[in-house]
Amino acid sequence: MAKSAKRKTDDSHTTAADRSPKVLTDAAPNVTEDDIARRAHDLYLLRDHEHGHDVDDWLQAERELRDSRRSNAV
Repeated sequence: MAKSAKRKTDDSHTTAADRSPKVLTDAAPNVTEDDIARRAHDLYLLRDHEHGHDVDDWLQAERELRDSRRSNAV
């Protein structure tokens, strides 16, 4: 009998050690998806939890972080 391969079927069971932050290589140095997600969530909270702006929040957060990190790198 062959051994069955253990497959991950649910990403919610991964640990922090299993995941490494994805650095956006076309962005300013060290801007990760986690950084953008945190800032986008802050923007959502500042808007009193108004739904329907998730893409706008993400893009604004990405823009802010890239601009901030670029100006700090220069």
